[in-house]
Amino acid sequence: MTERIGVAKAIAQLSGWTEVSGRDAISKTYKFVDFNAAFGFMTRVALKADQMDHHPEWSNVYNKVEVVLTTHDAKGVTHKDVAMAAFMDEIAG
Repeated sequence: MTERIGVAKAIAQLSGWTEVSGRDAISKTYKFVDFNAAFGFMTRVALKADQMDHHPEWSNVYNKVEVVLTTHDAKGVTHKDVAMAAFMDEIAG
């Protein structure tokens, strides 16, 4: 099992991520120029998520993608979440 690192430690390593109220999870909302750009972002993340075997909770409305990251089997935030968040930030530009 992956070791939990906690929300505060994860947020300290990232930019723009916040704590999810009532959960050991982090969240961020990405805004893109249009639906196509948002969907392209989600497609790239989906490929990385399958590669990492670590899948985000997310929703998409037009140009906005809302993401929540937590490691379900660890019941909290782990290094996997920080790695996924950093990847998302990198490809979101």
